[in-house]
Amino acid sequence: MSETPRRASARAVVIGGSIAGMLAAAAIKEHVGSVEIIEAHELPEGPHPRTGVPQAAHIHFLQSGGAEAVEALLPGTLSLLLAAGAHRVPVTSNMVIYSPEGWYRRWKRATHYVITASRDLTDSVVRGQVLKDPRVGVRTRTKAVALLGGPRHITGVRVRGADGTEEDLRAELVIDASGRASRTPQWLARLGVTGLAEDHIDSGLVYASRFFRAPVPTHDWPVVGVQADPRLPRPANSGGILPIEGDRWHVSLMGAPGAHPTSDPDAFTTYARTLRHPVLADLLKHAEPLTDVRVTHSTANRRYYYERLTPWPDGLVVLGDSVAAFNPVYGQGMSAAAQGAVALRDLLSKGLTPGLARHAQRAIGKCADTAWALAVGTDIHFRTTTGKNPTLADRLLHRYVSRLSRTATGSFHAATALTDVLALQAPPTSLVKPTVLLTALVGPLRPRPDRPQFTPAENELLRNLDGPPSAPPE
Repeated sequence: MSETPRRASARAVVIGGSIAGMLAAAAIKEHVGSVEIIEAHELPEGPHPRTGVPQAAHIHFLQSGGAEAVEALLPGTLSLLLAAGAHRVPVTSNMVIYSPEGWYRRWKRATHYVITASRDLTDSVVRGQVLKDPRVGVRTRTKAVALLGGPRHITGVRVRGADGTEEDLRAELVIDASGRASRTPQWLARLGVTGLAEDHIDSGLVYASRFFRAPVPTHDWPVVGVQADPRLPRPANSGGILPIEGDRWHVSLMGAPGAHPTSDPDAFTTYARTLRHPVLADLLKHAEPLTDVRVTHSTANRRYYYERLTPWPDGLVVLGDSVAAFNPVYGQGMSAAAQGAVALRDLLSKGLTPGLARHAQRAIGKCADTAWALAVGTDIHFRTTTGKNPTLADRLLHRYVSRLSRTATGSFHAATALTDVLALQAPPTSLVKPTVLLTALVGPLRPRPDRPQFTPAENELLRNLDGPPSAPPE
């Protein structure tokens, strides 16, 4: 079926060459005549650092819900990532994770997976998939400075080039995917669109990360992590090791005020030993550092509730971190952005109809809901968090989820219920279904593991290095 003239001639502008921006372009390219991506910096060729993405220094992974969304938008992307060295890690079958309630059991049956790779590789593969389409162009070293139009209809965006020259780009659809630095709230206010609700919840977490040469083969090597426990009377800290391309480990350590990690390379492994279990430090003593330590302080959860604004201007959609930016420790940002892009694509199948942008914004808000609930529902319980205090209902829910998590150490049904939500493939409300409530009431059906759950083959590799990891503290 041929496109209608309106669709064939329609022009779309995407603000931001981030993963969210690229996925937005992928979502709309079949439904408009052309897409132009506006990016403030140069875009690298290949898997190299992209200016303006400080979080790229820290561990990233795609939840299975996000990975499937990326694949739906850009078929073949997961195969390209894996061919380039990314890892497909079964959840929880190939994970050694110390939660506040104990060690995850490595169930033989995996219900979900994560894709682990450097952010630079993931960026590069997604970008290459999008920009090979002749309908998608990119204008680098160009900044968006204002929206065109009025409070009921956006007609384009004003941009400023590297030489300071400004230009008006007319478009039937403008998508803001510029991330945490988004200026859409200010631009809307100038057009008379006010009353935007916002949440800003900050645990004060600081990230310190570096890359290592792995001392063991990374193929089928597990993700290893130690999570923070908000119940402990000490500043929260945590950390994780992801196997990534190039036979490397990507390692991030995180700490709240009073326990911030630093950029001192000599203190990196020492800090890892202050976590609730020394497993990361025991592994890192065998690994060769490949980079300096990169530190980031910008880890707050921030959400704009664009879906609540009435009226919402036609022709404008906001996506990704521009809508909801999460504490990166939970690994939900890229996946939530991908699911939001799929929601936009599905709505566009009916064309650029009046009211499309409002419906899309509501759908994108729903896609952010689960990731937001997971991040904020945990962060509000840390003593250092600002922006919101837990209510009685929050505390009761946290106690219930903690009990379900403890049950999951010895119950496959409980573990599946939790991972369904963590993978962004079920809403948090699924955790209070009668069957899940009963499972939590019964409790774990097997004894809780009392040490890191390495397999015999993995322990043999570690013994060949310098003995097995330390026993858990008494």
